[in-house]
Amino acid sequence: MITHGRKFTRQSAESRREALIQAALDLIAEIGLHGATVREIAARANVTQGLIRHYFLSKEELIQAAYEHHMNALTDQTTAAAGDGTAVSQLTNFVIASLQPPVVDPAALALWAGFLNRVLHDPKMQCIHQQTYTYFRDQLENQIIAALNEFGRSVKASEATQLAIACNAVLDGLWLEGSAIPDAFSDGQLAQIGLTAISAIIRIPLTKEMRQP
Repeated sequence: MITHGRKFTRQSAESRREALIQAALDLIAEIGLHGATVREIAARANVTQGLIRHYFLSKEELIQAAYEHHMNALTDQTTAAAGDGTAVSQLTNFVIASLQPPVVDPAALALWAGFLNRVLHDPKMQCIHQQTYTYFRDQLENQIIAALNEFGRSVKASEATQLAIACNAVLDGLWLEGSAIPDAFSDGQLAQIGLTAISAIIRIPLTKEMRQP
């Protein structure tokens, strides 16, 4: 039997909210923050503007939610790739996942760049940036502490944080270049550079061969 028209399903409030955030992210990546108006976001999500206002008090609140969602999603993708092996293999996988698709991605960089000016001038966006940065850094710090412990080395909390900050800076820089000019690097090159640099920082050998299937 052939049916006509769009099939609608009842969605939870959370799934509707996430759909609006995703529509906003798609538009920001394509045409920037200024072009991603409430009207355009509503059209992309196939909802009324009134429904957007039901979930978000303003466009600014939607933009803030979209930025938080985007940054946390990158961290969650990376953390999920760490796997369940040894602590050293998990850290190895974490580094590799940070420096290859889908985390290294021109569209992800376009979104980050689109939000950057707002982060510099909007206190609420600065707060979200701090929270999302800390979320990623804490994941990395936990991985580093576990790997060091596996090698019989213990570190003070302050030292572990310093190591995580340094390693995060390496990952950020390579992610930025890899997303901006992906054709400039051979397959796996960024990940290998990252592993070599972070191995030197924490003084533990990390190699691709440690990655779990």
